[in-house]
Amino acid sequence: MFKSFSMELGGRTLTVDVGRVAAQANGAAFMHYGDTVVVSTATASAKPRDGVDFFPLSVEYEEKMYSIGKFPGGFKKREGKASDNAVLIDRVIDRPMRPLFPKDFRNDVLLDNLVMSVDPDCSPELTAMLGSAIATSISDIPFDGPCATTQLGMIEGEFIVNPTNDQKLVSDLALTVASTREKVIMIEAGANEIPEDTMIEAIYKCHEVNQEIIKFIDRIVAECGKEKMQYQSFGVDADLVQDLMTKIPSEEMEKAVFTDDKMVRDERIAALTDKLAEEYAEKPEWVAQLPDAMYQYEKKTVRKMILKDRKRPDGRQIDEIRPLAAEVDLLPRVHGSAMFTRGQTQILDVVTLAPLSEVQKLEGLDTNITYKRYLHQYNFPSYSVGETKPSRGPGRREIGHGALAERALVPVLPTEEEFPYAIRAVSETMESNGSTSQASICASCMALMATGVPIKSMVAGISCGLVTGDTDDDYIVLTDIQGIEDFFGDMDFKVAGTHKGITAIQMDIKIHGLTRPIVEEAIRRTRQARLHIMDDVMAPCISEPRKQLSEYAPKIDMMMIDPKKIGDVVGKQGKVINGIIEETGVKIDINDDGQVSICGTDQEMIDKAKAIIHSIVTDIEPGQVYTGKVVRIMNFGAFVQLAPNKDGMVHISKLSEKRVENVEDVVNIGDEVTVKVIEVDKMGRINLSMKPSDLGTNR
Repeated sequence: MFKSFSMELGGRTLTVDVGRVAAQANGAAFMHYGDTVVVSTATASAKPRDGVDFFPLSVEYEEKMYSIGKFPGGFKKREGKASDNAVLIDRVIDRPMRPLFPKDFRNDVLLDNLVMSVDPDCSPELTAMLGSAIATSISDIPFDGPCATTQLGMIEGEFIVNPTNDQKLVSDLALTVASTREKVIMIEAGANEIPEDTMIEAIYKCHEVNQEIIKFIDRIVAECGKEKMQYQSFGVDADLVQDLMTKIPSEEMEKAVFTDDKMVRDERIAALTDKLAEEYAEKPEWVAQLPDAMYQYEKKTVRKMILKDRKRPDGRQIDEIRPLAAEVDLLPRVHGSAMFTRGQTQILDVVTLAPLSEVQKLEGLDTNITYKRYLHQYNFPSYSVGETKPSRGPGRREIGHGALAERALVPVLPTEEEFPYAIRAVSETMESNGSTSQASICASCMALMATGVPIKSMVAGISCGLVTGDTDDDYIVLTDIQGIEDFFGDMDFKVAGTHKGITAIQMDIKIHGLTRPIVEEAIRRTRQARLHIMDDVMAPCISEPRKQLSEYAPKIDMMMIDPKKIGDVVGKQGKVINGIIEETGVKIDINDDGQVSICGTDQEMIDKAKAIIHSIVTDIEPGQVYTGKVVRIMNFGAFVQLAPNKDGMVHISKLSEKRVENVEDVVNIGDEVTVKVIEVDKMGRINLSMKPSDLGTNR
């Protein structure tokens, strides 16, 4: 039965049709936000997936080019692999939804969002986030929702709920917040050095709006919601857990996990597991569940140590950061490099500069962003965690971590006018034990400064964790979480910023939301930590951008020419510009406004190319002096090339102060000579002189 529901959201109408499309999905919502249309569905397999020890949730955000009236690019003219933007939206949808499903649920669940029409002022990603929450809430899939999501901008200090495309272009804040009825469950932000207090206010402005959306979803569920299905629970046998706790006393487990070396801890746990496997050899059903049971026991031990005993597995204080180290110039031939180490987390970042013609061109649904000048890419090889998995290219995690670091650094980059380069930073993970994305921000900031990119401020990032008890007041926030605290804790709250304020936030949690005191403490802790990192570790290594680029980095010179002269510089079929490139070895790019970018590693050749272009676009006038090559000889004189496609003639009488019988007695083809323009006649013919008296010399 088809039903339609509407509410006003950010000054535009959000309409949800239920029962109109996708009737065979467990839950489906036909979402309209302005003229943006997204089909959001939630489906679950009838039976649990065999052999998995996790909840198999998949999220898809499908960008269809017809939604903006365009053909897809490429030979096939068909949408293919998901874009990086689509992957990032998948992750933002996943993060608030995943904690609300039962932890022991093993049925496959797919949240699919098909973008069918895009209104530039009504965000399709926001529509999909709301659509996934609604489709799941009305389905029979077990889900402890609903949750709601709001985007927020800030222009001249004023908050804008769900900003339009034009507003996003001038906004100092791009904030996305998801909430349950009582708590914030996900935060994603990019900001132009927003102060912490302002950011907290913005987060809870979103939270207020989310409560109105949740009331709207409740109304839809009340009229259209299905009864939730019964499912097979995959909890670990309680008798097994109880038995292994008697065989491994809590003191022994604490000793196993209490170390600052991840590999040592893993070896100790593996030894205990192997010992129990031998003892349970006659109970194969227990042996099969033993890894999960040990995981639960280890998790319970770590959480108790932190929450009750105020002891961290590596012995640090609650607000203490692991040992830090920073260095630059590790790689001699690259344009810039830096390494940042925090405990057993280590990132080596490499920066490469290129002309603006190398920017990444984007094909997607966001009409605001057609290219990226700054690319931050993150790699996570298996050796960084002591494993042997071969590389198969970047996955969703790698794309997400790279995008987070990119978002953190974009606000401090120079403009194209200030620094006319495309910039690529690649973060290679050398070792991983917690929050490599934030180490990537620190390493990249130093690498940019080592390269000579004139960034406006230093940026650092750090992550806070959380362990909660039975009540909202029973919790502890941990500064700089390592892997075990992330695995067994409840939160990974990443914040990056400058001395002035925040540039990026990403918050992942495993519980049903955070109270305001937790959010405020995490933001306060991360500020203290990042100031320490910048002032006491990064600045002593490199405190400001270098004034000179590396000798191996390309040099770029800019010049403006009359747009009407572009054709003269390019020449027929590119003959002129290709000739300049071949002669000088530089790379030349010209835009429609007449801006010319000349890029090369040899400054002398850059200057030469610039001089040639200048000669092409400059009108020849009497009195001007040129140096050019003799390109043709006739009985009556020599022709000298002043610029590509611009030749002038030196009459035989103007070759010398003395009488000249034969032109070849003075010049030959290929000679480089200095000449003066004597006349440009009505036919445009250029008459030259080599006489010293005309040149004003004594030769």
